[in-house]
Formats: sequence, C-alpha cells, structure tokens
Amino acid sequence: MCSSEETIVRIEDGIGYLLLNRPGKANAYSDAMITTMDEAVDRFAADTSVKAIVIGSAVAGRFCAGADLDEIRSRSKPDAFKIPSMALFDRIEALPQPTVAAIGGPAVAGGLELALACDLRLATADAHFALPETGLGIIPAAGGTWRLPRVVGQPLARQIILFGRELDGEEAVQAGLADLLVPGDKLMDEARSWALRAANRDPLATQLAKAALGRAHGSATGREFVEECQSKLYGRPDLGGSE
Repeated sequence: MCSSEETIVRIEDGIGYLLLNRPGKANAYSDAMITTMDEAVDRFAADTSVKAIVIGSAVAGRFCAGADLDEIRSRSKPDAFKIPSMALFDRIEALPQPTVAAIGGPAVAGGLELALACDLRLATADAHFALPETGLGIIPAAGGTWRLPRVVGQPLARQIILFGRELDGEEAVQAGLADLLVPGDKLMDEARSWALRAANRDPLATQLAKAALGRAHGSATGREFVEECQSKLYGRPDLGGSE
C-alpha cells in the first residue's frame, strides 16, 4: 500500500480511505503528499474491490488547509504551467468510484478544491470553507474557478473568490457547497455509511451513471452517451437478460 506518515491509505470492506495526517499544519499538503495521493488514486482506480472512496483527515477537527505555503513561496513562473494538485484533483473527480469528502475542519484554498473534486461532501458545524488565494497574491489554481461556480453558482463563487467570503458548515449546506451537516463525533461513521451505500449498488451501473452525470445536461452528446452506457447494461446475464 502507498501510505506514508502524513498520508494514510487503506482499504476496508470495499471502501478506499485517503486520510491526511499533518495536523500541525492543518493537513496542508506538501509535494511529497501529493505524490502519495497520486499513488493512492492509481491504486483505487485499478482495484475492482474498491467500490467507493472516503477522503478526510486521520485526526478529528481537520480536513485540509491547501498547499504548504512554504512550498508555494518557492515556486517560479515555469511552475505555474505544471500544478500537481490540479492534475491530482482532476484525477480524483474522474475516478470511476463515488467519492465522499469528510470535512471536519478547515477546507481552505486547495483543501476546498480537493473537496469540490468529490461527489459528496459531509461537513461538521465547525467546518470552514474559503478560497483566500487573492488575498495572498495568487488565484485558486486547482479547480476552484470552475468547480465552485458549477456547485454554488457564479454569484456566490465570486463572493468567495473575489471578496473573501467564508462559510461555516451550516452555511455551506444551505449554499449547496456541502451536502449534509454531521456531528463531529459521527463524521467518519457517516462518511463510511454513505460510501457503503454506493458500494452496495451495481458497480458498472454506478460507474457509468457517474460518467453520465459529468456530461452536459440534456445535450445531444449527453443523451447519446446515456444511450451508449445503457447499451452496456441491458442484456447482461446477471440482470436476467440476453445479449
């Protein structure tokens, strides 16, 4: 398995767990952690026993405070054209399995962008959502400028990115940024419960439905893709049909 001291990866009961474990830095991720997370994504994507994935913190009261600022300060202009977290979060969004983000603390900067790459976001009341990059002289560069408007709409996304608006867990649920508000001591249990719900559904149908959800709503291309997906499902022997 591809675990490290700061990034814990495990598989239990068909659920893959990717847990950040750098509490002293609010789980801010280093380049080394990104590498371990990339390896975990490879492992989960290739393992047919993994039916769903939970992304969270190994320590209660945390989620992810984004990239390590010390490493960001060392970046040069050429680094802007190869952002490891952007590629990683794209890969997480594209995973065939449903993903659950368990947010028990700050989901800030790249941490919010990580959460946005997941299919379901569970939050505690003291969770904290923000994209403070413009106040630091940079911009959200790992999906925030396109995933956040897609989830909450352009007006609120502009408030968060351009004006520094911050949301707590309850406000995030009201805005649709988080799906459910969960007590802190029940967060990982609830994340596991939702992951098991997905794991107990038909894996191929779930995978194809997730892919179809990513297509344009009602467009001709989207409709054709749904028909193509359904053609892979109809007539399967395990459904009692015929080829």
